[in-house]
Amino acid sequence: MSELVTGEAVALELRPAKLPSRGLAVLLDLAAAVTVYVLVTLGLVAATASLDEAARTAVSIATFVLVLVGGPILVETLTHGRSLGKLACGLRVVRDDGGPIRFRHALVRGLLGVIEILMTFGVVACVASLVSARGRRLGDVFAGTLVVRERIPAAGQGAFVPPPPPWLAGRFSGLDLSAVPDGLWLAVRQYLTRMRQLDPQVGWSMAERLASDVAGRTGAPVPPGVPPAMYLAAVLLERQTREARRTFGGGGVPAAPAPTGAGGPVLPPPGVPPAPVPQAVPPAGPASGSEAAGGGGSAERPATGFAPPA
Repeated sequence: MSELVTGEAVALELRPAKLPSRGLAVLLDLAAAVTVYVLVTLGLVAATASLDEAARTAVSIATFVLVLVGGPILVETLTHGRSLGKLACGLRVVRDDGGPIRFRHALVRGLLGVIEILMTFGVVACVASLVSARGRRLGDVFAGTLVVRERIPAAGQGAFVPPPPPWLAGRFSGLDLSAVPDGLWLAVRQYLTRMRQLDPQVGWSMAERLASDVAGRTGAPVPPGVPPAMYLAAVLLERQTREARRTFGGGGVPAAPAPTGAGGPVLPPPGVPPAPVPQAVPPAGPASGSEAAGGGGSAERPATGFAPPA
């Protein structure tokens, strides 16, 4: 389920890049790669003038492979999907679930890009992008990636993923998340970013359906009393924490920040009343004569807002 459409016709998916913007990004990347290739070739011609013809041919082939094939792969790996052309056009390569790509994704895209773009002058890539519903070329299909637009008009709070409440953080650290497909993670993430734009009944039914799918994949049911949206936020945070540990090593991962005014307050756990907010206590003034004579015990004390625990 890589795409969900609500009763309000709200599609929960990434924003794929169009063919013209992708073509312009490819042209910019090719121009940069060819410029580097020409400069490196001129330097190698001067450096290998004393070698025989076979050695110069081998050096030329190696230079072509390293610069025009290995260069784009290295750049996309180090920049997590943002090459020079994509950065200029506001594009980025991501996984199907919206996460950053890794070396294997860039390797598959780069190797197939030699056939799709270099050898066929981009004809195969254009045909594949036009046929695909999400504008993906063959390299994206085999690598499991998607080119999306990063610079898009602001849409309110659509990009904010609300964190789970503190009492749920770390509760699902023992779940096995390996069986959850990328399409389901994408649906969960997109639902959490758009749930405040949905009708309450529609959003609740979608949360129940997604929570049921995630629980069926992990083999652990939703804990009783936990709302489905909170369950999805907690499981998604656990997955992001594990990915951060795999990416940056076994060091500690900072906890999710508390939501700001853009995301709204975190709801308290079910059945637990919200903490009372203490009211401001006016400063005590000088005691009057009657209070000094009769003692301060009989006078009413200002309310503090403190509520004893039930």
